[in-house]
Amino acid sequence: MINRILNEKLINALSNMPAVAMLGPRQVGKTTLALNLSHSGLNKSVHYLDLELDSDIAKLEDAEGYLRTFSNKLLIIDEVQRKPDLFKVLRGLIDIRKRTGEHNAQFLLLGSASRDLLKQSSESLAGRIRYLELKPFSVLEVEALNPLEFAPEKLWFRGGFPQSYLASSDKESWNWRSDFIASYVQRDIPQLGANISTTKMRRFWMMISHFHGQQVNMSALGKSLEVSHTTIRNYLDVLTDLYMLRQLQPWAGNTKKRLVKSPKIYIRDTGLLHRLLSISNFDDFLGHPILGHSWEGFVIENILGNLSDEWRASYYRSTDQTEIDLVLEKSAKEVWAIEVKRTSSPKTKTSFHNACREVKATRKFIIYGGAENYPLANDTEAIGLISFLKLIRS
Repeated sequence: MINRILNEKLINALSNMPAVAMLGPRQVGKTTLALNLSHSGLNKSVHYLDLELDSDIAKLEDAEGYLRTFSNKLLIIDEVQRKPDLFKVLRGLIDIRKRTGEHNAQFLLLGSASRDLLKQSSESLAGRIRYLELKPFSVLEVEALNPLEFAPEKLWFRGGFPQSYLASSDKESWNWRSDFIASYVQRDIPQLGANISTTKMRRFWMMISHFHGQQVNMSALGKSLEVSHTTIRNYLDVLTDLYMLRQLQPWAGNTKKRLVKSPKIYIRDTGLLHRLLSISNFDDFLGHPILGHSWEGFVIENILGNLSDEWRASYYRSTDQTEIDLVLEKSAKEVWAIEVKRTSSPKTKTSFHNACREVKATRKFIIYGGAENYPLANDTEAIGLISFLKLIRS
């Protein structure tokens, strides 16, 4: 199951840039997609380095000398965050190519750390690199395979990591997610140089799952873990940089109302959320208090994963609890206010419309659990998730 749209973006980027970075969490399919390029009409031979292998790390002892041996080829370098000093060499080689017109290698960098984290630890490749993100399976990807029979519940419950979603049973999916979380805590986070106790990080990750879709009281959480609120902020940023958390920022427009200023926290993959909360079967899930917040996170992650970077996303909440789950802004003349409801018969609230006036919303949507689209009061549209995703794609 290959992300066709990202594949097209990747080929386009490689046709126009000397370096491309494809980023995303581990086990999401970056290597599979990259190696598939050799069958995608790319007119270059493809070579692959995995920086988790000592043998491939050894090839880069003289990195400049080794990389110069490639001519008119695509070199894929996997887990590039493990060798941040490589960026300085890449920058030099790319600049030589630009000055002399030599047919040096193109570089496809695969990484499990965010763009911001790579920038902090590496020589800047500004103007020389394009960043793309590969996310777990989305609703539109899975629905496209079997549109007549697709229902989002399996994807929502198991999450979008390929081995979790495609597992032979819910039990196997559960086991894979357990192993994945353990590996991240014990291996991946320490590899990034984060000086964090593995025991505390696991406890933190499980505790933060209870705040999914909410603001976090960092001081209270710090007391529970016996660390400072600044340490809690560091933990949040680490999991955000590893694509495990999303911090949805509050709306920052002009208003006379006092607004909540803390981000809302979401576990980006709902399958991992449900494992952290020890929800092992769908029947138990339907009666769990997290159900509404889990659906909200699932909907928002799918929206943001399909949204053009021309849009800015935030949420709105005033201190008197007037709220909009998601505000999408493309310009002052295009502001969409979105409320997320799991119910099959959504209704609008006065507080939602009051908030819409504050953000000057030009369109108002209730994304609900059904598939039919129809108008509601006060120029609000009830719309299913798939229909809304196709709307923003168009």
